[in-house]
Amino acid sequence: MQLLAHTLATIRADLELTEDFPPEVEAEAAATVESAVLPPDDLTAIGFVTIDPEGSTDLDQAVHIARSGDGFVVSYAIADVPLFVPPGGAVDAEARRRGQTMYAPDGRIPLHPTVISEGAASLLAGETRSAYVWTFELDAATNVTATTLRRAQVRSRQQLTYAEAQASIDDGSADESLQLLKEVGLGRIEVERERGGASLNRPDEEVEFEGGHYLLVRRDPLPVEEWNAQISLMTGMAAAAIMLDGGVGILRTMPAPDDETLENFRRQVAALGCPWPTDQAYGEYLRELDPAEPRALAAIHAATSLFRGAGYTAFDGELPEERLQAAVAAPYAHTTAPLRRLLDRFVLVTCEALTAGQPVPEWVREALPTLPKEMGRSDGVASRLDRASVDAIEAALLSDRIGEQFDVIVTGAKNGGGSIQLTDPVVTASIEGEVTAGDSVRATLVSADIASGTVVFRL
Repeated sequence: MQLLAHTLATIRADLELTEDFPPEVEAEAAATVESAVLPPDDLTAIGFVTIDPEGSTDLDQAVHIARSGDGFVVSYAIADVPLFVPPGGAVDAEARRRGQTMYAPDGRIPLHPTVISEGAASLLAGETRSAYVWTFELDAATNVTATTLRRAQVRSRQQLTYAEAQASIDDGSADESLQLLKEVGLGRIEVERERGGASLNRPDEEVEFEGGHYLLVRRDPLPVEEWNAQISLMTGMAAAAIMLDGGVGILRTMPAPDDETLENFRRQVAALGCPWPTDQAYGEYLRELDPAEPRALAAIHAATSLFRGAGYTAFDGELPEERLQAAVAAPYAHTTAPLRRLLDRFVLVTCEALTAGQPVPEWVREALPTLPKEMGRSDGVASRLDRASVDAIEAALLSDRIGEQFDVIVTGAKNGGGSIQLTDPVVTASIEGEVTAGDSVRATLVSADIASGTVVFRL
């Protein structure tokens, strides 16, 4: 365990990631929190709750849902991070340098000082907080018929984990708002299906050390996680529409996979024994894959090739040609995680100004051209952190099994080798030998080096 811990720490050091903030950043954050004035609009009577992973303290969102005739009213509170980040100040500069909260297996590197992210801005239960409150009116089929946005005081009633929320919905003990989250979530999934949207429900994986061995514990997402995500997705689409109508803002864009990528994916999943019907949309195909089945899980991993090329498109005046987020199948903007992502703070301020008929602040307009590069750099660091950490963890899982044979699925082939998917533990690796994509073969583990994160098998 010590070698893996040292390797993970080295990865963070190589990427120049540190949890600590410079003294001037901490000082400004503390002073801003001390002097912050909450907005006069009071929505603390709304019974908001938060739903997050266990142990979360940086709570960006709180939700409440009520019936309205045949439809619904969804209230969605987003942490008022702009209240605590003066434009052009030390906290702002540091946040723009970091770009986002980084998640590593051995801890997270926050975007903002904890006095903000886990304190004054976090929508903690029982605490009165400032928030950007989105209100959506939905019809019976959960289509959005009206949207409003305003800053107001809110107070979350309860902090729920996903497991707690799911259990209370399943056993009927949840209040009406939480029960309606299921109804609205399922309705929005159907709306997503109708517009051609797609998502990857990859299981969460955690490493445990038990009996002298590394173990990979997989947790499949709970249904409530997708229902909750649909509310966030709906908000991001609304934000994009507001900014496009107003002629200023920044979108999260992604091109649709080209024909060659789709055909390569079709061949790959057919070889894996999970054929994709020619008359089925790829989003629908991905929804049907069961991550508990090894070949289907390999197909889910392979589907990442369909979600490439994502970027950020800023505009001020002339609307951009590229507006679509292909997986969402609509224009979309990051707006619901300002504690953990730089961009959302600017989107929230832009949308509030536009919906109020006010000019977008000059500090936002000045920042827009620079944000795509800042977010792109940050995304690159996050990707390298994730890839290097996964490689090290997979090597650790196999480090005491050199010489053993495994049943594997060949996911790709080239001269003298290729790539494989193990079924137990579920990891990907390289293989030496003449192999054919789609074959199930026996492979001997040749090496598993934790420090370099390399794992090699031989046919």
